[in-house]
Amino acid sequence: MRIPRHIGIIPDGNRRWAEGQGMGKEMGYGHGISPGMELFYMCRDLGVEEMTFYGFTVDNTKRPSVQRKAFTAACVAAVRELSKEDAELLVLGNTDSSSFPEELLPYTVRQTFGRGGMKINFLVNYSWEWDLGLKGRGPGKGPCLIGPGLKTAEVSRIDLIIRWGGRRRLSGFPPVQSVYADMYVVDELWPDFRTAHVEEALAWYSRQDVTLGG
Repeated sequence: MRIPRHIGIIPDGNRRWAEGQGMGKEMGYGHGISPGMELFYMCRDLGVEEMTFYGFTVDNTKRPSVQRKAFTAACVAAVRELSKEDAELLVLGNTDSSSFPEELLPYTVRQTFGRGGMKINFLVNYSWEWDLGLKGRGPGKGPCLIGPGLKTAEVSRIDLIIRWGGRRRLSGFPPVQSVYADMYVVDELWPDFRTAHVEEALAWYSRQDVTLGG
């Protein structure tokens, strides 16, 4: 089996899962932490060198305040859990916004925990416009370039993106690093994570002809 060097994770479906369980939508986010840790252990043992997790986006902050508080708390808890492991952890997102949790500011410079090892990039209050330095509208009604450089330049090219929840879109996942990524969609919702999902994704990835355009 060919193991991707860098895997991107879009853990979607927390709200739909909560509704299916008869809970309020905001209750689903906390149930996504344990699957994330299980996935981390699995990929670490497989020899994956780098992972990028979607926490929440700038667009997500348009949701009701009870949901914003819940997914922010879940992201803070997830980062704290990861900081207990052997990993090199970096949180990326718009820190100039009040939506960025203060508790995660120390992690916006990559930190090595334990013996180090896998690089973990955690996207919090992230948007592709922020990443590319885009703001406002130009003459063609498109966003204007206002700042030099890529905010996520430290993140390497992604080989495989796995998205839970059945949606077949990137939803603003880092566009530059995703340019040649293969994408595998799991129809089950993120809190229903099973290691078999990843095993199936890796088996599928191993069958792809990765040419990078060559």
